[in-house]
Amino acid sequence: MSNTGVADNILDVEKIRKDFPILTQSVRGKPLIYLDNAATTHKPNAVIERVRKFDAEEYGTVRRGAYKLSETATQLYEEARQKVADFMGAEKKGEIVFTSGTTQSINLVAHSFGKRFINEGDEIIISNIEHHANTVPWQVLCEDRGARLKVIPVNDDGELVMEEYEKLLSPKTRMVAINHVSNALGTINPIKEITEKAHAVGAKVLVDGAQSTPHMKVNVQDIDCDFYTFSGHKMYGPSGIGGVYGKMDLWEEMPPYVTGGDMIMQVTLEKSTYAKPPARFEAGTPPITQVIGLGAAIDYLDEIGLDKIADYENSLLEYGTRLFKEIDGVRIIGNARHKASIISFYIDAAHPHDVVTLLDQDGIACRGGHHCAQPTMIRYGVPATTRASMAFYNKPEELDALAESVKKCIRFFS
Repeated sequence: MSNTGVADNILDVEKIRKDFPILTQSVRGKPLIYLDNAATTHKPNAVIERVRKFDAEEYGTVRRGAYKLSETATQLYEEARQKVADFMGAEKKGEIVFTSGTTQSINLVAHSFGKRFINEGDEIIISNIEHHANTVPWQVLCEDRGARLKVIPVNDDGELVMEEYEKLLSPKTRMVAINHVSNALGTINPIKEITEKAHAVGAKVLVDGAQSTPHMKVNVQDIDCDFYTFSGHKMYGPSGIGGVYGKMDLWEEMPPYVTGGDMIMQVTLEKSTYAKPPARFEAGTPPITQVIGLGAAIDYLDEIGLDKIADYENSLLEYGTRLFKEIDGVRIIGNARHKASIISFYIDAAHPHDVVTLLDQDGIACRGGHHCAQPTMIRYGVPATTRASMAFYNKPEELDALAESVKKCIRFFS
């Protein structure tokens, strides 16, 4: 334990940082301090080299070729699917459908599940702290099907008001779509309890896991959710790849979202029949290289250990929170008892866009804006926040530098 209170005995962070070549660079003459991990994470050498090797030596299209390269690519592709299934605690690899990421995953479920199961008068529940990707698809579905969208409120600390959630549930509830971790506040929601209460009225549950899978161990069977989405680029893998876990009985009942090659059993000019899941939901040539890279990212995370990552990042969060509570003129937005490693803050004297511009002069990469969560900003009466989101390759000294840079911003705008 260092004098900062950060549990540096959990991980060898200096060794880990050497795995990430981008962290060695300077920005505007200052060492890069990267604190925008909720937006996207950087890739370790293990992922970079695995992608290079696949593209250089093993690349071929999957599932359709009877030649060696295609057979090798198909085997690696399906091995990556198994890695994802194991990583998420799924019962079988066929429950994992690859997509371009969380946004497409939620749209897939909203479209396909909605087409089969949502009718006029039905109800869908989301929360007041969802990413737009878990808000807009359900709004569109409700408009299309004549359903009603209901919203779980949050308290001043950023926690869901569970008593109000229970009041929203009814026999008309068909879907509860909830994030595991708020990208704007860092709140960790009680998704197992939310799932149990939803199932008690016959509703299904989709969990937006974009902000949880990189930071904590997830077991979809223990949660018992019906769908769980994720994005590869937020878990140290390539962009353009992600996916969704779904219970097989639901996948089998749902129609395809995108149609075309490889998602069919037979096509005639009169009628087409569809393949079994997961192929039914993976039309066209998939992002093969990205899937292989995702598998390598999972190997890397497994080697470090999600439990260790969670413990270390939590100690970073506690340290950073203490630092920011001591800065006059700063308000932390989101003080839930259970949080992931995100600190969103607001400086009354300056818009977050101006704050992050000045932070950049010190080589610090933070995010300023509404974080695709405008209803959350409205709830807390701010136009936007500055967000510092941490990963296991960040150090407490970087949070010290951030705090000092924020103090400079306050002086500059005062």
